[in-house]
Amino acid sequence: MSGLTVRRAGPGDFAAVARLTVAAYEADGQLKGEHGYAAVLADVASRAADGEVLVAADDATGELLGSVTFVLPGTRYAELCRPGEAEFRMLAVDPAAQGRGVGAALVEGCVSRAVELGRSAVLICVRRGFAAAAQRLYQRRGFVRVPERDWTPLPGVELLGLRLELTGG
Repeated sequence: MSGLTVRRAGPGDFAAVARLTVAAYEADGQLKGEHGYAAVLADVASRAADGEVLVAADDATGELLGSVTFVLPGTRYAELCRPGEAEFRMLAVDPAAQGRGVGAALVEGCVSRAVELGRSAVLICVRRGFAAAAQRLYQRRGFVRVPERDWTPLPGVELLGLRLELTGG
């Protein structure tokens, strides 16, 4: 994780965030047969208006290597979180930067933000059968399945709910 800075994205970052997010989802096979989700992923300005888009940048080059959207309950992109909780969505690591700790740095950025806001838990949903490396990362970090939060936004798209309990929230 060294050599990375996690920070809030600014408008000058949005094009790079859109590119790397769509590329990461395509590389994982998550956009096959999906109608319109690539456009949602690429609409970084809307995500930033309704949540916090965090980026991980290489300290040496300034290149953006990954991004994630952090949201609170009742906001446009919140899917699983309830009052007192937080959620992150659309975590993406540029395929060329995978294996460098970028995803872990972004998860920690979201956990830190939730702690700052006094939240009791952080949630994420993952698509069954996809993002195996991300699911291992979440498990190592302490996220646990909460089957009662699983849901299906579209036929054939099963999302699994994961939750990390925060102390002091």
